[in-house]
Amino acid sequence: MTKHSDLNSAAIAAHCATGAAHVAIEVVDETGSTNADLLARCATLAGPTLRVAGQQTAGRGRAGRPWLSQPDASLMFSLAWRFKGPLHQLVGLPLAVGVALAESMTALGVPVQLKWPNDLLKDGHKLAGILVETQQAADGGVWAVIGCGINLLMPDALEQRIGRSVSAVPWLAQMERNTLVAALLSRLAGVLAEFDDTGFAPFTERWNALHAWQGQHVKIVDNGQLLQQGVAAGVDQLGRLLLRTDDGLQEIMSGDVSLRLAQE
Repeated sequence: MTKHSDLNSAAIAAHCATGAAHVAIEVVDETGSTNADLLARCATLAGPTLRVAGQQTAGRGRAGRPWLSQPDASLMFSLAWRFKGPLHQLVGLPLAVGVALAESMTALGVPVQLKWPNDLLKDGHKLAGILVETQQAADGGVWAVIGCGINLLMPDALEQRIGRSVSAVPWLAQMERNTLVAALLSRLAGVLAEFDDTGFAPFTERWNALHAWQGQHVKIVDNGQLLQQGVAAGVDQLGRLLLRTDDGLQEIMSGDVSLRLAQE
């Protein structure tokens, strides 16, 4: 099995589809956060840039939560991509990224589902998370730095540190790591180019087909406070969660709210 130390930018590039040929690829053994690394350099990037780290010592999830990982057990990368903008057109971007990753994994023999707004689930437990951070570009466009963390293996000690049941994909952990990164990047590059032209609308049906909690009773929570509850009915063309409630259909914007099953 290829370990993280065998990750190689030239080998990743060699396995990429032509649609990802313009992406610069960087591999580092260890860094604080690949998202932070790329955000700090957006003003000087010549074009789309992928940064893959064997280990992140300060990885982050949504709302500033830490992303705990372990070398060789996780795949962690960030992709900086410049969009035409404006910023409000990127509102559904995390969901489109989820579609890209889920479709990639399904094509590799690992069927996964999506949890709104930016998690991938396998067997009901979190497998991967997506963090999108943006920065205005000097020419009026918008840079988005898309961070992804995928649990390939889940050692007992790491699961105890995380403090909840999480999922893993040992099948993908056995794949040659450069080939795996190239497969994910190739699908991502195609999805991001399409998203830049169309926004989220064309991805709505693809996302809903992968929706883990469709038709289930869920609740929307913000800092422990219950904001809304109802039956999950997929997402609309802006990427808002549709919730069937006693007061009718409600549209929920993501922000930093959390979505949970009602019985949790």
